[in-house]
Amino acid sequence: MKILIIEDDLDNARSVTEVAEDAGFETATVHTGAEGIKVFQSDVPDVVLSDLVLPDIDGIQVMGQLKKIDPAVPVLIMTAYGSVESGVRAMREGAYDYVTKPLDLDDIQSKLRRAAEASRLRRQVNALSRTVRERFTSTAMIAESVGMKRVVSQIEALADTAATVLIRGESGTGKELVAKALHVDSKRRDGPYVAVNCGAFAENLLESELFGHEKGAFTGAVNTYKGAFERADGGTLFLDEIGDAPAAVQVKLLRALEEKEVRRVGGRDTFKVNVRLVSATNRDLDALVRDGSFREDLLYRLNVVTIQIPPLRERRADIRPLADRFISRAASENGKTVTSVAKDFYLALEGYDWPGNVRQLRNVVESAVLLSPNGELNADSVNIPGKMRPATPAGAVGLPEGMTLEEAERQILVQKLQENHGNRSVTAEQLGISRRTIQRKIKEHNLPY
Repeated sequence: MKILIIEDDLDNARSVTEVAEDAGFETATVHTGAEGIKVFQSDVPDVVLSDLVLPDIDGIQVMGQLKKIDPAVPVLIMTAYGSVESGVRAMREGAYDYVTKPLDLDDIQSKLRRAAEASRLRRQVNALSRTVRERFTSTAMIAESVGMKRVVSQIEALADTAATVLIRGESGTGKELVAKALHVDSKRRDGPYVAVNCGAFAENLLESELFGHEKGAFTGAVNTYKGAFERADGGTLFLDEIGDAPAAVQVKLLRALEEKEVRRVGGRDTFKVNVRLVSATNRDLDALVRDGSFREDLLYRLNVVTIQIPPLRERRADIRPLADRFISRAASENGKTVTSVAKDFYLALEGYDWPGNVRQLRNVVESAVLLSPNGELNADSVNIPGKMRPATPAGAVGLPEGMTLEEAERQILVQKLQENHGNRSVTAEQLGISRRTIQRKIKEHNLPY
């Protein structure tokens, strides 16, 4: 690792350089603040050790300039005065640490090592953050089709606004990816991103998950728990399957949006929250409002701006590039080598309607990569359960004689879950029921999904 030493006292500079090199650092030593800034710009080090008093500008000013260039680099300040005041001032201005003169060389070596480790961890975190942003930004989306290009344009227009966004689309179309892009492309990108699936919780548990609870609020509440609204403060809260939120939760959601504050279950105090809300649904909320199962005033609050994601069957231009991405990812994650992809592999994918949308396409492509002999993908590699099943004649139910309604229900559930690789959301949508209902039915029939 590299350290930049800025010290005008030649004896001290020589001593510190020797200590740093003994600790395994590669060193560059300069004697003025201006030289230090110039060297830093041309070759950013891992750590900087600067004297407080320099012949041109002081170490605090130097540190300010360096942090404008790269704020991740730790700066240690040396002060000749041995005063706590000057050291505290340096740290208040952003120094990682300070050392006093006369110099304790062992202390310097120890602090340099700690600073170097902090630098390594900061760079690792920054690199990970960049990777996450690059993966989830709108520019990383596959958008060859007109419909998806429209979605990307909407994300770019809305990302930096405070608008509440409702994302509509069938299961598996990528609604959460759109929500993440709205967060990653926004000014809130450094804040938390919290996602809650409203269809995955029983009513009392969903209320606790969203708004938190106080210790002792109910049986099992052994500790105070911060809900999703509090955890997402300063960032984005994504509520998936918002159409499955029960009536009691809808009331509290409406209040949270109107008042910008929440109260934990069992609590008296309210907490102000600064949250950008993005929600998603694969259900017809307008129809739910008409039948009384969804509040009209909440829909108005959620539906300030709508992004409609087209199903994959309406964006066939995206199938091939999506398949290429999934091939690459599946091969990389599973240590597989894909040697060739035949044209008929793509044609087989493009010739299917994909009721499970992008999620189903990803599963089918990943399965093809994992099972392909010699890394060769062709039409025979495309395994879509039920694709070649003969159609049932119009009006015919096709139930075996003597089968009960319960047995028929179980068989239909098993068949649909197998076709959809166990995906509950896709199966629920195809059967015209909610995800909560499908979960209950799976439990009733003791199905292994």
